[in-house]
Order: sequence, then C-alpha cells, then structure tokens
Amino acid sequence: MALAAAGPAQLVRCGQKDELYRSGLRSGAGAALHGLAGARKWLEWRKEIELLSDVAYFALTTLSGYQTLGEEYVNVVQVDSTKKRVPSFLRRAIFISLHTVVPYCLEKGLLHLEHELQIEADESRTSQSNPALGLSSRTLIRNWIQKQVGELTEQQKKTVLQIVYVLKQCIPLLRRLHLAVFYISGTFYHLSKRITGITYLHFGGLQGEDQSIRSSYKFLGIISLFHLLLTIGVQMYSFKQKQRARQEWKLHRNLAHQKNMIKEKTAGRHSCCTLCLEERRHTTATPCGHLFCWECITEWCNTRTECPLCREKFHPQKLIYLRHYQL
Repeated sequence: MALAAAGPAQLVRCGQKDELYRSGLRSGAGAALHGLAGARKWLEWRKEIELLSDVAYFALTTLSGYQTLGEEYVNVVQVDSTKKRVPSFLRRAIFISLHTVVPYCLEKGLLHLEHELQIEADESRTSQSNPALGLSSRTLIRNWIQKQVGELTEQQKKTVLQIVYVLKQCIPLLRRLHLAVFYISGTFYHLSKRITGITYLHFGGLQGEDQSIRSSYKFLGIISLFHLLLTIGVQMYSFKQKQRARQEWKLHRNLAHQKNMIKEKTAGRHSCCTLCLEERRHTTATPCGHLFCWECITEWCNTRTECPLCREKFHPQKLIYLRHYQL
C-alpha cells in the first residue's frame, strides 16, 4: 500500500474529528459528575474532569499504539522525525503531556500567580469567590505559589505581575503564529507534535489529493501572519497609549493633590481612601455610597467589579466622580 506525507487538509480534518470526540467525552464526564455530586462540585472540578477526559482519550489511543478516531477517519498514521518508524512510547507520552497536562498546569499556574499577586482582602473570601481555581489546585499548586509569592518584595511582585500579564497575552499569539506556520509548511498541526517531532503518513486513497489545495493553505497562512502582525502592532500601540495616559494622570494627580491639600487644611477636615490609605484625591462614589480616590477605584475595577468594602456588585460605568467635593 502506497504511503505519502499527509497534507494540511487531512491534518485539519483529523484534528477537528479528534476535538469533536474529545468534546463529547468531556461533556459526558462532566454530566456524570454533575449528576452525582451536584453543580457546585462540577464547577469546582470542571477543569480537572476535562483534563482527565483528554488524558484518557489519548492514553487509550495514541499511548496504546492505536490510531485516534480522527486519524482513523482520514487514514493517517503517526511516525517519528525519520518517517520510517512509529513514535516510541516515550515520545508519545511526552506528546500527550505537552498536549494536555502542560497547558492545564500553565493555565492554573498563571491564574493562581495572578490571583496571589493581586490579593488585598481576606484570603479565604477571595479564594471562595473564584471556583475556577479548583480544590486540588488550592491544596497543591496554589500552596506552592503562595509560599513563593510571600518571599517576594513589593517591587518584585509588581515585576512578576507584569510578566504574568505579558505571558497571558503572548500565549494566544504564539498559538496563532504556530497555526500560520502550519498553513504555510503543511506539517505539525499541533505545537506539541512539532516539539516532539511527530508527523503523519497517509495511506490508501488518491495520491496528491492535498497537493492541489496546498497553495490555498499557504495563502491562508500568509494572511494569518499579516493579521497576527497587525494585531501585535495594535496591542503595542494601545499599551503605549495607556502608559502615556497613566503618566499624564499621575502628573495631573500630583498637581491636584497639592491643591486639595491646601483646601482640606483650610477647612480643617481630612478624608482617607481605604484602598491607598492616604488622603482621598478626586473623590469618587460607588453606587453603594462608599468613597474612594478616582484612580484607586478605577484600578480596582480592572480586576473586580465589586465594592472593596461591602462587596456589592456594580458596573464601572456606575462610578460617580464628585467634583468640588470637600469632605
């Protein structure tokens, strides 16, 4: 039987079929947990159930030496970088880990790290308000992260928080870049397969079927690269604009603060913002009636849409800037 390198169209159909079956397996496992333990446990363990479902799917197929349902659908078989042998057990195990476990740990790690760096209120209250963290993560990953964060200085925490933000922005861009490269080269549909060097050979059927449309995929890859570069340019421009606006605001705040200090000393009354613990500048009221600095409450709303004092939910558009407020 003739063998040839699998084309991009076959790899895309294979990936889509596998994703369809994996989605069905995750949905069934989630429904079973929901029926047995209730909605709360399902929300708490949802990510872990999806991970176990994906690992089970690939362990029963790829790790066991069989084709996945998607590979069987398009008649392709996995081979190593030499294209002469089936990937070794170790190579397949590494692929499954990179494809399922590593993305889960990376997502959870960044989520917990960002959460620990931003925490300012009661820890037990905030941990209960975020069911996506998961119970197992609270006892394993988060405890380790919490210990490491506790040893950092304030400046180091700000630096790490900026790194976390950059990583969360770069990971989707990296996936889009890899997809564009796949469209152009026609190999390695998944990043985990590119790292482990696992490719595909197609057997049976008409030869050269995917060669006729390879040029279309290359054109799609070029468009994807152009769109990715445009997205990066827009994000960089937006970031620079935010930095510039923040610097201008700090300058305006310092000038206004000096003016407010004179007025408040003349009146003989002082006010304090519960977020920065300093005298309130540009007093702003939440819908529940609590008062904060304009900059403090708007920065707070970037991560939490609730009052820092009473925890009442509200939209940032409901904030009221009190002009000429003297108390």
